[in-house]
Amino acid sequence: MRSRFARLALVLAASAAFVPAVAAAAPAAFDRRDLTGAWDRYPAPGDTNRDPTVKAPPPDMPPPPLKPDYQAAYAAEQKKVAEENATGHPPVTGYVRCLPDGMPAMMMGMFPLEVLQTKGQVTIIEEAYNQVRRVYLGEQLPSVDDAEPGFWGHSVGHWEGDVLVVDTIGIKDYVRFHNVPHSPQMRIHERIRALDKDHFEDQITVIDPQYLTGPWTWTWMYKRRPGYHLYEYVCEENREYADPVTGEQRLRVTKPGD
Repeated sequence: MRSRFARLALVLAASAAFVPAVAAAAPAAFDRRDLTGAWDRYPAPGDTNRDPTVKAPPPDMPPPPLKPDYQAAYAAEQKKVAEENATGHPPVTGYVRCLPDGMPAMMMGMFPLEVLQTKGQVTIIEEAYNQVRRVYLGEQLPSVDDAEPGFWGHSVGHWEGDVLVVDTIGIKDYVRFHNVPHSPQMRIHERIRALDKDHFEDQITVIDPQYLTGPWTWTWMYKRRPGYHLYEYVCEENREYADPVTGEQRLRVTKPGD
């Protein structure tokens, strides 16, 4: 009888020891406020390998709600650019001048993005042109006039539950998305949130009381790219240039070894 009780005690002890081991092996809960890692734009242009459980945003962006005073000039410029591209005389762009996209275009994710989260700051790095954007967690500047104009502006954010709400001011006037003009008063609002552990979205709204009749809103989505390390991207030895006489884009062609 004593031997049977001893064997039972050993079995119960082994079972008790096994429970914590099983609990420790359980997967950690998904933190929706942790976007750390490398990400690709989703879906990428021409991507046919899509996750049917994830609803992607519309592929076409809404047109900018420009005021009538600016709409005609914008339409004429877009038509001119299309004609120049069609005739093989593309206009000079920021890429020809080795300039980065700036905001909000860098969030388009033409190349992979990396998100780093540290105390008081979320850093977003775009592989293209090594663009680095810092979102400070705290209070925005008192006025847009206090922001030093830059390519990525001055971004400040805060968490509302599992949504990172970001306000960006201070974009240089010649940093334009889709050639849309803007004033120094332009603000870019973002609502960034994880949809699941492998996808997050960025809902962007552009506000500009001088040029726009109302908010210009669209959404970009991203898919996690495990194990990816961003490459160095430097616009070096660029063969495209602006013709000093005509202002058109030109391509410098050299012989091998030159």
